[in-house]
Amino acid sequence: MWTNLGKLTDHAKNLDMVALIDCLDFHHPRSYSHGQMDALSDACARGLVRRGLKPGDTVALIGVNRAEYLIAYFAIMRAGMIAVPINYKLPAETINFVLKDCAAKLAITDIERMNLVPEGLPCVAMEGEGWGSLLDYGPFETVTLPPNSCAMILYTSGSTGIPKGVQLSHEGQLWVLKKRVSARASFEDERLIVAAPLFHMNALISAKFAMAAHASLVLLPQFNAINFIAAIGELGVTWVTSVPTMMAMVLRESDALAAIDTSKVRYVRMGSAPATHQLYDAVHAAFPNAFVGGAYGTTEGGAMVFGPKAGKTMPGGDALGWPLPDVELRLVTADGTEAAEGELWMRTPANMLGYLNMPEKTRQVLTEDGWYKSGDVFRRDADGCYYFVGRVDDMFTCGGENIYPGEVEKVIERLPEVMQACVVPVADEIKGQKPIAFVVLKAGANLSEQAVKDYVLIHAPAYQHPRRVYFRDALPLAATNKIDRAALSKIAAV
Repeated sequence: MWTNLGKLTDHAKNLDMVALIDCLDFHHPRSYSHGQMDALSDACARGLVRRGLKPGDTVALIGVNRAEYLIAYFAIMRAGMIAVPINYKLPAETINFVLKDCAAKLAITDIERMNLVPEGLPCVAMEGEGWGSLLDYGPFETVTLPPNSCAMILYTSGSTGIPKGVQLSHEGQLWVLKKRVSARASFEDERLIVAAPLFHMNALISAKFAMAAHASLVLLPQFNAINFIAAIGELGVTWVTSVPTMMAMVLRESDALAAIDTSKVRYVRMGSAPATHQLYDAVHAAFPNAFVGGAYGTTEGGAMVFGPKAGKTMPGGDALGWPLPDVELRLVTADGTEAAEGELWMRTPANMLGYLNMPEKTRQVLTEDGWYKSGDVFRRDADGCYYFVGRVDDMFTCGGENIYPGEVEKVIERLPEVMQACVVPVADEIKGQKPIAFVVLKAGANLSEQAVKDYVLIHAPAYQHPRRVYFRDALPLAATNKIDRAALSKIAAV
């Protein structure tokens, strides 16, 4: 099968089939066949080598989602180099740090973001003459690499410090793809849609899966609910990839949803964050023929952890399922013992090689025998099914009691009027910190602040009840399309 993450095209299949529909210009999308994507990746790989780059060199990618981004991404790895997709929404100072930290030899950017590249670092545009000059058409022999070679470096959020470069191997990421592609005989009739940024694991794994499974991919430059809905209807999407906040925003566009045929969608996946029962139900109502499911994964530990189990029915809602084959899990408490609730430790073939240039940080989260400490708290029920509780880092103390925001959010989200909730702490002179809630209601629903407080007081420990409740039409998105808790914390602190 595959040995290099940059070479996923199956030449035994119909290479004229559509592989990618690039919606950079939404009203004039560009289509590429699997054969064209493969040939362009070869041409880009040849161009990188012609520029003097060698296996092991790092090449940065900075820009919105577009065909050239994916072509360059595959070409870099195909040539044995290391791809470094960078969050272009980071401050220029942080982008400079990332480029220096990974020792980038070249940056490939869209024209709009070329000014983010510091003077002295070679830069090539993803468009126009710059892109044309990079391509060197002709066959290219994909580089064979030693075991555990780094394929790409994804930088984590720097909200609590400088970003950490997560080094991911070819073998580990190929294991994920092999697991997904082997799930059924063919995916050639599937068309996925991706609007999450390609500097994030969620979008990258979906794009690679579409190429590896010989399916097709609709790629939006960034998330816009109206365009997302229109693309689903106009371009024959069967498989929606998203995060919960994106789908909550989609559901609010009821007129746009009513204008398309949603019955063709067979799968809706919501990853990267927990979702409410109400959101699952609402998504299923909007896409009546679709299987609606959640997913859990981390950049450091891989995108495949949980799934169904033979003879077991998925409980639905926030249940994530059982460990997949080749995935080992532990739930570890603060005192180091294993329990039915604790921090999730995982050992999978996709575990990272380590943080770049951060050996001490690596030792803090990656044990010598290969366990990755996720920083996420989970519980396991009597049937062995796993449920997300919250982030260790998100936990705060109110009057001496530990509060995981996710636990309070789940209580609030049981209210039938609620679509989404986000709980953040604010400073308090007496309690130290206290919870504040931001709530998105279902369309047409009404609910008072006091009703939310009273419900939590009845259904949870008193210290967990939100001292203030703010109602919002939508929750703000961070660069990865997850809820921007930092932005909400600033609002709550005012």
